[in-house]
Parts: sequence; C-alpha cells; structure tokens
Amino acid sequence: MTTVSPTSAPTPALPHPVTPPQPAMQLREIAFGAARAAAVRAAARLRVADALDDTPATARELAKRVKTEPAPLRRLLRALSCYGIFAETPDGEFTHTEMSRLLREDDPNSLRSICLWCTEPWTWDVWPHLDDAVRTGRSVFEEVHGKGFFDYLHQDAGESAHVFNQAMTTSSIQSALDVAELLDLTGVSAVADIGGGQGHVLASLLEKHPSVRGTLMDLPGVVARADARLRDEGALVDRTRIVAGDCREAIPVEADLYIIKNILEWDDDSTRRTLRNVVAAARPKARVVVIENLVDDTPSMRFTTAMDLLLLLNVGGAKHTRESMVSRISDAGLHIDRVVPVNTYLHAFECVIPD
Repeated sequence: MTTVSPTSAPTPALPHPVTPPQPAMQLREIAFGAARAAAVRAAARLRVADALDDTPATARELAKRVKTEPAPLRRLLRALSCYGIFAETPDGEFTHTEMSRLLREDDPNSLRSICLWCTEPWTWDVWPHLDDAVRTGRSVFEEVHGKGFFDYLHQDAGESAHVFNQAMTTSSIQSALDVAELLDLTGVSAVADIGGGQGHVLASLLEKHPSVRGTLMDLPGVVARADARLRDEGALVDRTRIVAGDCREAIPVEADLYIIKNILEWDDDSTRRTLRNVVAAARPKARVVVIENLVDDTPSMRFTTAMDLLLLLNVGGAKHTRESMVSRISDAGLHIDRVVPVNTYLHAFECVIPD
C-alpha cells in the first residue's frame, strides 16, 4: 500500500465521470449558491487572478504573492475550480481558465468590478428578505438599512459606491463598442445619449462617425465625470454638448437619433415619464433606440433574472420582458420598427417618432 508522508503535497483526486447531477444534489448546490458567490468575491478581493500568470503555480506560491495562508487558499481555489474558475493540474498546480482570466484587472473584458458589485456587503443583508419583497412587491432596503438605497450608498457606503461606479463604467465601456457596431447612422447628423452616464456609448459612436455631433445628458454629478474624450481637451469635445439634467423631468435636446440605455428599470412611472419626454422633445421621424436587458428571450436569463430580483430588493425596480418593454414604448407613442440583440445581455428596440 502506498503511503503519503505528512509533508507531501496532496494528490489530486481523479476526475469523476461527467454526469448530470441528480435533483437532490442539484438543489443542494443551488441552496449553497452563497458559498460560490462568496468564493468569487474572495478571489477578486485577494486578486488571486492577477497573481497568477501563464505559468502554473501551487497554492503555496500563490499564497506568498497574495499574502494568505496556503491551506485555506488551496481550499478556495479547489472550490472555484469546481465551476471552471481556475483549474488544478494533476501535480497540484493551478492554472488560468477563460473565466478566471476575467477576474484579472488588466483583462480587456474584466468582470472583477462587476463581481465585486454583485457581492457587496449590503447584498448579503437584503437577500434573506426576498420573501418579504415578494409578498409586498416593494423594496426592503429602507427597512433593513434605515434609508433609501442611493442615500445609503453615497452617505454610508463610500467603498461600495466606488465599486458601483467602477462596475457601471466597466459594463458601459464593454457594451459601447457593441452598440456602436450595431447602429446604422446613415442620415444622422446629431445623436443624443439620454441618461448616458459618462458617455462611453456616445464617444464610441462619435469616433466611428466623424461627421456626427453628439449630446450627452445625465444628472449633474454623473456628467461631471464624463468620458475624457468628450470634455476639457478631449479629442471629441468639439463635436460634443453636455447637458446636466433629469430625463424624467424634461429632455431639452433635439437630435436625429436618441439612445436610451439601461435606465428604464427603476419603476413604471420613471419609465413612462422618460419615454414621453423623448417623444415631446423629438421631431417627427426622429429615431429612438431603447437598449435594455430582458428577463426573457435571451441567453443570459440566469444573470438577468438574478439582477431583476436584486432590483426588487434594493429599489423596487424590475427588468423588463420583451412584452413589457414593447408595451411601455408603444404607450408612449413610439412606433417600433424592430427588436435586435446587441450582445448576449442586451436588446435594442429600434423606434421612430410618428408624424
């Protein structure tokens, strides 16, 4: 019989045959989903992915780089490897996978900040109250934290607010190129990005179409941090107008094409007011493109339905179905020409202002 000395490295277990999990095992794994999310958060905060390059490394070597104890780090890596985040070699070293590389800060498609945002401390406080939110249909955030979500974020959770800003910026930058690739700007001389955040979509469109001028509109504190290309001495500043304002109150912008991306999910009243304000501001035949995550008819339903429930918990909002989005857009008086996917997560509703 082969013996292993106490100082020997543990022998990796032989891989088990890949078989579909039985219902009881599958349900247990789902119920323990918090452990999986916590493991991703721990790896992101410890920057394990940044510490691992293209050369396989042992847990002990990685522990020195990220300043942790080797044994617990190996346990963390083992758990993540079960889901394809890192991989363990037969000799006990760890290597990158496609998913673990997305936790690197320097990866062009990095999801590190988004993974941190989805697992911020306040999320662990509100998830256990999901049954209450389902009973009432209302946010539980104020009951749990004593104030509304955004007040809490900016007054009491500065680090979380920073993570939120990073996550939104990362998401916007990554989708901006997809939007710019999708949209046909033939006949468009002026485009307006309404509620456009820091203007990454607008900047990508202006870079691709040198004859087009653009307007970025969002709240004052948001546009103050606009993409550097659009302000000061930025390369696109001569073709850019920045308007500080609330699109739920009024949209003082004329354009040939209006873009409304990921801002119609807070509540129905805000959605209706924003769409009606676009219709009021736009000329007949102007185009309006509404871009949203959907909770149906999409390959990313596990992600979007989770975000839908989180919106219910923190602000009482909801992600749209295709049917609900069509209904809101039509009620506002817009004519929908077509609905097309932007990428795995987003759909574009291409509309026109009627005569």
